[in-house]
Amino acid sequence: MTIRVMLVDDHAVVREGLRALLSKENDIEVAGEAGSAAELMDQVDKVRPEVVVMDLQLGNGPNGIEATKELLQRRPELKVVVLSMFDDRHLIFRALSAGAKGYVLKRAGIEELTQAIRLVAKGEAYLDPQIARQVVEGLQEGLPQGEENDGSEVELTEREMEVLRLVAEGLTNAEIARRLFISVKTVQAHRANLMQKLGLHDRVELVKYAIKKGILKL
Repeated sequence: MTIRVMLVDDHAVVREGLRALLSKENDIEVAGEAGSAAELMDQVDKVRPEVVVMDLQLGNGPNGIEATKELLQRRPELKVVVLSMFDDRHLIFRALSAGAKGYVLKRAGIEELTQAIRLVAKGEAYLDPQIARQVVEGLQEGLPQGEENDGSEVELTEREMEVLRLVAEGLTNAEIARRLFISVKTVQAHRANLMQKLGLHDRVELVKYAIKKGILKL
C-alpha cells in the first residue's frame, strides 16, 4: 500500500528536497504541501493524507505544535511526524502532548524519516534515536518523589487502567474509543476521573505516573 504524505514547512526549498527524496520510495507518495498552518487546514481535506510531516517553525501564524493540535481535533485519524531542527526536550514533550506520533531531527538521514512515516502509518510511534534517551531521562527526572502525592493509595477500576495505559501510549480519545469499543465521551469521562483521582493535570503527568507504576514500559 502507498502511504499518502503531506509536507508542512515554511521553506519551499525544504519541501522540494523532501519531495524529491521521498518520491524515490515505492510505498510513499507526497500528495500535497503546505507552507503554513492556514494552508494545511485549507488543503488537508482535499489532499487526504495519512501522514503529515510537520515542521515546528511555520513563520507567521500558528506554529507546528499549535497546528498539530488543531489538525488532530479536526482529523483525529491522521498521524503527525514532527521534522524539526530542535532537540529541546520541552519542545519534544509539547509536540508529543499535542498528538504527534513521531519526532525526527532534520539532521537525520532520509532513512530515519521514511522509517518514522512507515511506523506511524501503521499506528506505532517513532522517536529519533538521538533524542529518545533524553526524553526518557526527562520523564524519569520528573517523576514524583519524596512525600508528594503519587497516587499510591488510589484505586483505579480495570477500565480506568486500560484508558490510562492507552493515553500514556499516545493514543487519541477517538483511537481509545475504537480500541475499547466505547464512545469518545466515555473516554473523556474516564480521563477526567483519572486526573481527579490522581491529582494530575495533563497527559505528560499521566505518562510519568504510568512509568512510575510500571503500567507503561520504556
